[in-house]
Amino acid sequence: MSDAKKTPRIVVIGGGTGVFSVLSGLKHYPVHLTAIISMSDDGGSTGILREEFGILPPGDVRRALVAMSHSDDRMLSDLFNYRFAEGRLSGHTFGNIMLTALERLTGSFENAIQEASGILGVKGSVVPVTLDNVRLHAQLENGYIVKGEKNIDVPKHDGALKIKKVFLEPRATISNSAKQAIHMADLVVIGPGDLYTSIIPNLLVQGVATTLRATKGKKAYVVNLMTKWGETHGFTARDFIGTVEKYIGKGVLDYALVNTKRPSPDRLTTYEKEQARFVEPEDLPQHPMPVLGDFVRRHGFIRHDPVKLARVIASLI
Repeated sequence: MSDAKKTPRIVVIGGGTGVFSVLSGLKHYPVHLTAIISMSDDGGSTGILREEFGILPPGDVRRALVAMSHSDDRMLSDLFNYRFAEGRLSGHTFGNIMLTALERLTGSFENAIQEASGILGVKGSVVPVTLDNVRLHAQLENGYIVKGEKNIDVPKHDGALKIKKVFLEPRATISNSAKQAIHMADLVVIGPGDLYTSIIPNLLVQGVATTLRATKGKKAYVVNLMTKWGETHGFTARDFIGTVEKYIGKGVLDYALVNTKRPSPDRLTTYEKEQARFVEPEDLPQHPMPVLGDFVRRHGFIRHDPVKLARVIASLI
């Protein structure tokens, strides 16, 4: 058996800032790492570039590339994340603009990602979940339809209203690279990230759920640390797991990684103005198997610790 065949293949599915923690931790392990990234973002710099150039959303791809970079030149990562603060480029990040330019130069978004991967010294692959140009929609419990990821992410409607379901328009089909990565994976990790705007948009793409069900690899879901107003307010860990299963089917997930370490009251207080609450690890189902532990960073924002998370994920292979 060749060395390539012996190397475990891990696929991480998500978007936004959530998967950054997983990717930046796992890149230090001897695994073949693939990030499958949501293509529904339409806010900020990404939204403007989508409208003006018709490009697929570059923002979450840029974050994944930086997370997986092995370049010794820290300036490169800082450059890709640099956000202009004034002038006509205000709000844009250099990396988003560069991916847009590379798409024009190479003729495709996938080629642009490959070129950017080479520049950043990425070991592994970053692939879009779909190559279709889609928009995310959410139906609230009162029947109202919210159009656009940015309007779901930062609700202009009453955020107390529960989301009944989310869907993509037009319908999207899984990219060949994403389908192949899931099919060949030894372990697929879903999340963490905003449930309805970063995670489920991937699962809505036609072919993703069926490929997840068909692959022989194990599947793990990383439950969020905090709830989010307008999306998951009032959710427990069980609710997060159940919602993911609603879109991929019961019995598909093998593991659910659930944080049991409650952050200090001082840290939790800073989230009260956003009406975000700690996700309680209570009444967990027996399946998927709960993997419990302290996965939270000790200081700063309440986010998953890349080192702790990667150690546990690597142990599941």
